[in-house]
Amino acid sequence: MLKPGLQLRTSQHLALTPALQQSIKLLQLSTLELEHEIEQILQENPLLERDEDAAIGNLRVDADGSMHETQRTEAPAETPADSSEPSTAVDDARETQDTHDMPELHRPGSEHDDDTAPQLAARSTSLREHLHEQLSLTQVTHRDGALVGALIDELDDNGYLTTPLDEIAALFPPELDIDEDELRSALGLLQSFDPTGVGARNMAECLRLQLRDPDLDCLPEARDPHVLHCARAIVVDHLALLGARDYAKLRKALSCDDDLLRSAQTLIRKLDPRPGSKYSAPAADFVVPDVVVRKVGNQWRAILNSDAVPRLRVNQMYAQILKSERASAHPGLSSQLQEARWLIRNVQQRFDTIQRVAQAIVERQHGFLNHGEVAMRPLVLREIADTLGLHESTISRVTTQKYMLTPLGTFELKYFFGSHVATETGGAASSTAIRALIKQLVCAEEPTQPLSDSQLAQMLGEQGIVVARRTVAKYREALKIPPVSLRKAI
Repeated sequence: MLKPGLQLRTSQHLALTPALQQSIKLLQLSTLELEHEIEQILQENPLLERDEDAAIGNLRVDADGSMHETQRTEAPAETPADSSEPSTAVDDARETQDTHDMPELHRPGSEHDDDTAPQLAARSTSLREHLHEQLSLTQVTHRDGALVGALIDELDDNGYLTTPLDEIAALFPPELDIDEDELRSALGLLQSFDPTGVGARNMAECLRLQLRDPDLDCLPEARDPHVLHCARAIVVDHLALLGARDYAKLRKALSCDDDLLRSAQTLIRKLDPRPGSKYSAPAADFVVPDVVVRKVGNQWRAILNSDAVPRLRVNQMYAQILKSERASAHPGLSSQLQEARWLIRNVQQRFDTIQRVAQAIVERQHGFLNHGEVAMRPLVLREIADTLGLHESTISRVTTQKYMLTPLGTFELKYFFGSHVATETGGAASSTAIRALIKQLVCAEEPTQPLSDSQLAQMLGEQGIVVARRTVAKYREALKIPPVSLRKAI
């Protein structure tokens, strides 16, 4: 029979303190996400504020990638210390900038100030707005205008009409008695609008509309009626053969020689298969580099981008209140003071870790910085972790969504890591370097006799890199290079 009893047992377990949890969270955030997180904390914690004066003396990265060190400008002696308009480098940099510090922007062939001034990004006209404007200038009945307007609203961003006419007709009330013949007439009017090819229902129709454009004479190939006739025949009946680059069947179907087929292909390539895309400007994607790499003497150095580092400090007024009075009198402020100190320390630790990891990467990838992708060496997270005495998971967090500005471009820190392939000498080559070599070989190949994957593998083997054909195919596909059959030219 079991009897109730008490037992005392000791054990050890790992518990994450709030400060450590916050440190891990901040480490895995991108720079933009970190800024959003800090902005939210600033609104909730009055003990925390931005320290703009900390920008003085830091390395600053400008939009063009150039770097300079910010300097403090001393205020005139007669300016009172409590003046409401202090003269500091921070204020000057934010409000005004001397003309001798401003880089001059020149455009070739123009000497006028209006032409050399940078243009501000203006709101671009959308495809639908462009087409509705043309419709408003066209003499049509109210009914026909409504039908064309309905077709315009059904276009996708490339200018194609992907919805069948019978489905569009069903969208109108039955009492209007809209039939497909009316919609076809409206579509014909729409297809006469600019840009040429808009309103097409497939690529073949889009290209056919452009080959009927009277302004096509601006292209030299279109002035030859034989080339124009051949191009129209390809677009109408043999576009699939052209896409597959089956030139033998094309020559047989069109009864033409290589010169005529080559000219027709050149003409078709000059057409726009997505006429509406020019009116749908994509949202600008940008990243803020966390570190900047520059050469100091003969050494590459990774330097923190000061513009990416939040400058924070504890609000001194609240801190003095807590210092002069008992902390128990303001328990809420005491807790927020501790949280502010944790955040400042963790933010600093985050960027210190990023800088250490970035410098370790730079020291191992100096060949890439000197010679490009072909000199990238194999690198794994564990190698950096062992060097810095950090956990591999920490290196993974640091290298995700953190970016490095180099003379060769801006790269995510993860870009510098990659698997390796054995070489004949017993060494290893980075997968990034192999991809760069494949790209070089393909760019230098003869267009009429492109290299197969087996030939690429053989050429890499001649350079001492042992790689299988299927591996070459995998790297080629990663580079978005078409297979040999689709790279062959006439």
